Amino acid sequence: MPAASMAAQATRRYLLEIRLPEGVSFALALAGPLSRCLAFLVDLFVIAGLTTAIQQALAPLRALEQDLGLALIILLYVAVWLSYGMLSEYFWYGQTIGKWVLGLRVVDSTGLELQFHQVAIRNLVRVVDLFPLLGLAGGVVMLLNRRLQRLGDLAAGTVVVRNRQPAIPNIDALVRGRYNSFLAHQLPCARLRQRAPAQAAALAVEALLRRDRLDDRARVALFDSLAAYFRSLVEFPAEDTDQLSSEQYVRNVVEILCVPAAKPALAFVEKRTGLGPESA
Repeated sequence: MPAASMAAQATRRYLLEIRLPEGVSFALALAGPLSRCLAFLVDLFVIAGLTTAIQQALAPLRALEQDLGLALIILLYVAVWLSYGMLSEYFWYGQTIGKWVLGLRVVDSTGLELQFHQVAIRNLVRVVDLFPLLGLAGGVVMLLNRRLQRLGDLAAGTVVVRNRQPAIPNIDALVRGRYNSFLAHQLPCARLRQRAPAQAAALAVEALLRRDRLDDRARVALFDSLAAYFRSLVEFPAEDTDQLSSEQYVRNVVEILCVPAAKPALAFVEKRTGLGPESA
């Protein structure tokens, strides 16, 4: 087998392909075992700090019967362990402090919005990893499956991907002079920036740039597919979307994600998504 073909296969092995209706697809880079282990170690230090603080705050429990006090402290440690991962990954859109430091993120394996039950399942199954033999088996499972999913990911339908995304071109000229009603809604815009992979935004940009080269049927199908995908990520008010064509919907989304003029009101999001002006 030629070296180039082998390299291409190796590259595809570590990519998660998200396929939209009508055959549109984009890829996310999967996080490797080393970066995930390092993120896990960072989270362990965070959890250790939290549990130490709780232990100091609950010092009066030591005055209780020794066995009862110890049992309560152990239960609190377990609660911190589980709630830290669940709450961080759900409210921080797939990230913990460790994942943020290493540039990783948990996502739904089909490209849909990450649900709380998925976050809960993957963190509950993580308890299994604490037992040496079961943890070793889980590591082997992760190395042997194509999506590098540990047992919790397989149970929850999630994968861990690299969050440092490729730069998206500045397309101010493409949307200049067009009114974008979405920009009046800062919270949905912030959520869109958090949830939309840069590859999906780049695909939308490419569709807009090449739209005139498509026949009418293909053009409508493509933008219907892209608009449906972005709608699955975040919902804008009906009064601002009901009269929009799918192409205009995608154009509005692209302006939110890619045009620097649309970003100042949402600057706090840029550092999390890696889609700020410095990466454009």
